[in-house]
Amino acid sequence: MHLKSQMQYKITFILNIFGRIILSFATVAGVLFMFTRFNEVEGFSLSQVLLCMSVVSMAFSIAEVFARGFDIFPRLITNGEFDRALVRPRGIIFQILASHIEFVRLGIFIQALAVLIYAAPNSGVDWTFDKILTLFLMISCGAIIFFCLYIVYASFAFFTIEGLEFMNILTYGGREFGRYPYAIYGEGILRFLTYIVPMALFQYYPLLYILGREENKLYMFAPLLSVIFVIPAYLFWRFGVSRYKSNGS
Repeated sequence: MHLKSQMQYKITFILNIFGRIILSFATVAGVLFMFTRFNEVEGFSLSQVLLCMSVVSMAFSIAEVFARGFDIFPRLITNGEFDRALVRPRGIIFQILASHIEFVRLGIFIQALAVLIYAAPNSGVDWTFDKILTLFLMISCGAIIFFCLYIVYASFAFFTIEGLEFMNILTYGGREFGRYPYAIYGEGILRFLTYIVPMALFQYYPLLYILGREENKLYMFAPLLSVIFVIPAYLFWRFGVSRYKSNGS
């Protein structure tokens, strides 16, 4: 239904996607400009950084398409629409997810896919089956982590009514910082993104395995470990729902 409604104005839909593709390439341009001054960053070449960046952008774009309902969730609380979700015979998370889906956000995915197609053969990787599988796990598990971050953002609205902008540091900021391997930001940031918000588990560690810098299979399956983040995100959401008080609208 969402796709049909957004496709009613096909030219607008296509132009919106095209606009997001163009804007997304500004990020790529920033990386390219930096590599005109430096040959590598912490031992990573341009193609390897582009590979890393494309994975994070693809994961983020997939999550953003389906998590827009959680991004605007504070609005559902303030206008009383969340009360309707509570009395309907469907899961609340599914209802919020299905309430607002923006397919124009796929423009970022298309741009990231183009970068991946360029970077993959130039990154010096021998693309065996296990490394292709690792790449798939990085993208799919990354999308789950970003989706969970949107759920955490929405959960705060049960206590603050309005959304907390600091969460954008982990959603949009996670995508921007993900242009480079997270390790370049220091040991403290890497530990935070490993044990607290496990973004490094789907980006940095499996990247080391793909590039042949680590042969331990644990690095290959690190993205699966990151999915454990679903548990605290869901529990926080359930805790928020249990504390919800209707505004009577």
